[in-house]
Amino acid sequence: MTASTTPYLQSLPKIYSGKVRDLYAIDDKRMLMVASDRLSAFDVILDDPIPGKGQILTSISNFWFETLGELVPNHLTGDRPEDVVSAADLPLVEGRAVVVKRLRPVPIEAIVRGYLAGSGWKEYRQVGSVCGIALPAGLREADRLPQPLFTPSTKAAVGDHDENISFAACSELIGADLAVRLRDTAIALYRAASEFAAARGIIICDTKFEFGLDEDGTLTLMDEVLTPDSSRFWPADSYRPGSNPPSFDKQFVRDWLEASGWNKQAPAPQVPLDVREKTAAKYREALTRLTAV
Repeated sequence: MTASTTPYLQSLPKIYSGKVRDLYAIDDKRMLMVASDRLSAFDVILDDPIPGKGQILTSISNFWFETLGELVPNHLTGDRPEDVVSAADLPLVEGRAVVVKRLRPVPIEAIVRGYLAGSGWKEYRQVGSVCGIALPAGLREADRLPQPLFTPSTKAAVGDHDENISFAACSELIGADLAVRLRDTAIALYRAASEFAAARGIIICDTKFEFGLDEDGTLTLMDEVLTPDSSRFWPADSYRPGSNPPSFDKQFVRDWLEASGWNKQAPAPQVPLDVREKTAAKYREALTRLTAV
């Protein structure tokens, strides 16, 4: 394994490995979050990394945390990763790590959909709804929805599949008050980010937020936010309702995997280098468009 696929720091104890990010303990208040170049598709971690992906994701997330900071607190402490690791570990954290608060995770993927695509489009064609939410008849693939939909899912362990649940089930799982706060905050973030991105030629079709609670019970945005891993980005200049637009995100790899005939069970097939490099280029273009002054 290379440092980019599985960073392994010597100066801090690892406490968790996710699909993309690894967590290291700093003290009882803080952790170091390191974004690898790993890619997860259909809840399976691919063996082949996306070059430079960890740095790109970290840059995009940090940008959004700052841009959306007035809407909701986030997990960043403001401390520098370089100050909490040894000199030997510096190459492993450069550009791909952040120091974050220790939070109690809310066990819900807060998904917001603004357009009809992916699994939502498949369900709509069959039964006229998305995650059980009835929609008007006659919508086309990639149509903008009448209003953004909050479609929560459970947070599965690495290797397992997330499960879509109703808002009622979400309320039962985490409590009615927290479910309302989660829904309203996620939709507000999606609306603000969509307006911002639209001015830069990007349509945010859908996205996934993750939240935690601090020791005072404050809802706090955490993990990653509005990256090509957690979102479906479309270039506005090639958007045509009625067809699946090209993406700035990992949908490019997902499409290749779908065409390969893979059964979506581990292990995944080896992804050719040219597909991975084109995916990295799409990620970089998303970063460039979003952060251009």
